[in-house]
Amino acid sequence: MASFNEVDGIPATGNKWLLTDVLRTQWGFKGFVVTDYTGINEMMDHGMGDLQMVAALAKKAGVDMDMVGEGFLLTLKKSLTEGKVTLQDIEVACRRILEAKYKLGLFDDPYKYCKEERAKTEIFTDASRAEARKIAADCFVLLKNQNNLLPLKKMGTIALVGPLADNKENMPGTWSVAANFSKATSILKGLQEVVGKDVKIKYSKGSNLISDAKYEERAGMFNKSLGRDNRTDEEMIKEALEVSKDADVIVAALGESAEMSGESSSRTDLNIPDTQKKLLAELLKTGKPVVLVLLTGRPLTIKWENENVPAILNVWFAGSEAGYAVADVLFGDVVPSGKLTTTWPQN
Repeated sequence: MASFNEVDGIPATGNKWLLTDVLRTQWGFKGFVVTDYTGINEMMDHGMGDLQMVAALAKKAGVDMDMVGEGFLLTLKKSLTEGKVTLQDIEVACRRILEAKYKLGLFDDPYKYCKEERAKTEIFTDASRAEARKIAADCFVLLKNQNNLLPLKKMGTIALVGPLADNKENMPGTWSVAANFSKATSILKGLQEVVGKDVKIKYSKGSNLISDAKYEERAGMFNKSLGRDNRTDEEMIKEALEVSKDADVIVAALGESAEMSGESSSRTDLNIPDTQKKLLAELLKTGKPVVLVLLTGRPLTIKWENENVPAILNVWFAGSEAGYAVADVLFGDVVPSGKLTTTWPQN
């Protein structure tokens, strides 16, 4: 898929150097290239011409399939007549797409992957859930573990605190539009089921996602409710401190909700949201060991957290089995082996 960004001032969707010279000639890519959603049309906003011009530009650059925009559908015949594209340009694109469909078995069965029988035997089976749980745990990154606070012992009392601790809907992350949230697993449930009766788990929400109620509403699209609490920050923190009073260790599940990161979700401030940071500061004042379980879809600025929290486990958005995977790593059943894919900024 061609990306939406420019490279040296040329949109990737119309960049022949990128899509042909590098991708195909240098890297030997044999598949087909599809645009991102209306990527061809959006080149018009970059001043690259009208729909016919940008569609021809994309075709000559090496794009084979136009996602949704209909630039190819509406203009390629005219461009062929006017000599802006050649018949070979069109045939090469058709061949690449048809070869992919042939290899997928869609010539024999166009609905091969769209059958109810397959869904019943392959979706949310014990085997697929076990694999999802393993993959999730493999992705976690242990950012800090001062004095070997982790793994936690399967004994005593643990206070689980945070607006994302008992929120299964947000575990699949952004753009999980068709996910079955009812089958996702919260961190609270995961911890409870993994340790059973060996550990007493005490829970408190502790804070809302962020102080701005309107922002929080937008940060929970596609029915990923955060269940905003109408109590004051002070009341919620007081409850969290009460829950933590007799705990041996505090696990704070904090960070971003699913739609705070991802497409069209830029933030000017990459700190952990205000109310959560306030909660975390109060939890640290108890003097009890605190483990920060950080949920995020992007690098955050956690300089203060790194300086003050003894253990930080970054779990991203871990999918339907998130709660179990988090418990597996926290209690040492799985060794966290994930590595960061990008540098995290200081500010």
